Amino acid sequence: MQKRLIVNHQLLEIMVMRLCHQLIENHGDFSDSVIIGLQPRGRQVAQRIQSTLKAILGTTVPTGYLDTTFHRDDFRRRETPLAANATHIDFLIEGKKVILVDDVLYTGRSVRAAMDAMISFGRPANVELLVLIDRLYSRHLPIEPTYVGRRVNSLQSQRVLVEWQGSDTQEDNIWLVTKNEE
Repeated sequence: MQKRLIVNHQLLEIMVMRLCHQLIENHGDFSDSVIIGLQPRGRQVAQRIQSTLKAILGTTVPTGYLDTTFHRDDFRRRETPLAANATHIDFLIEGKKVILVDDVLYTGRSVRAAMDAMISFGRPANVELLVLIDRLYSRHLPIEPTYVGRRVNSLQSQRVLVEWQGSDTQEDNIWLVTKNEE
């Protein structure tokens, strides 16, 4: 396995700050806006966006996270069942501007599933998509992000790995991983 660093911790911090400033340009004080992270990895991005916005604005933007397991188009096609993650949305999204957040946009299927799942919580006025990494030329559905940290050309055999500082890693990084052929 080969790992190539595509975004280091310093650049990732700058990207998150830029994305937050773009959100502020379009949402102002966020009085009619909410953030929803897609489980599992979009949750961490959403929390980072929320904390950065709080540091800039001084107010907390309503933020939740959404599991899309039972709305996926491949749910019944797998040999082993998918394990569902928690959903936590303790606010109404009816008439709100919703910012869906995920780490990597690849085929668009997760975002489609998220839009189906989100409707259970009300009908939003508007839905935008924020992703750290947009994998170009890989879409199966006509879904495009509104806010992008970085666009990456990648092969279908590669994957993008977003690491957050914690027990397994010392700092935040984003890697392009290529599996060695044997």
